[in-house]
Amino acid sequence: MPRSRPPSPRHAAHRNLTLACLVIVAGLSSAQAGAATVTPPVTAWAASVHAALAAQARDARLWAHRKVIQTGLASWYGRDFAGHRTSSGTRFDPMRLTAAHRTLPLGTRLLVTSRTTGRSVVVTVNDRGPFAGTSRIIDLSRAAAVRLGMVRDGLNRVTLQRVAPAVDNDIEVAQAASGDDSTQAVTAAGPAAGR
Repeated sequence: MPRSRPPSPRHAAHRNLTLACLVIVAGLSSAQAGAATVTPPVTAWAASVHAALAAQARDARLWAHRKVIQTGLASWYGRDFAGHRTSSGTRFDPMRLTAAHRTLPLGTRLLVTSRTTGRSVVVTVNDRGPFAGTSRIIDLSRAAAVRLGMVRDGLNRVTLQRVAPAVDNDIEVAQAASGDDSTQAVTAAGPAAGR
């Protein structure tokens, strides 16, 4: 009877690697199956947070295809209005990327693109205006005007596009046990919760 040769070290290493991969895959499959059967209880607060995040993600998908919503003249305003209250209630800061628009909801984020320079900037609508002339569609802060390269000219032809609100799909919602009071929940959350 012929004797079989022992496997080469390379062949043995390949066999061992294959067996190790199979063990790992089997372990992951059983861990996932076990994790799928255990679901933590959902509190009303956590459910409402999850619902709000789902709505925000849905809105982001709707905004995914940005369309030009307006084209026209932009102007900018700066130092003279610094510190004055805006329509949103915040104080105007010419060094922030903000804008005034007549009708868009406060808090709307816009991509403003200069048709003259080709530059773009994202601003947040926090005020109403412009009130100097009906041909202007938006008033920009000085910081936004600098980014567009229109400070010297004062006016510039621009296009406005809505920008989707930022969505973080990796947000975790912490839940306390239903019987925990505030102190117990903070203690259970660990040292990071105190920040």
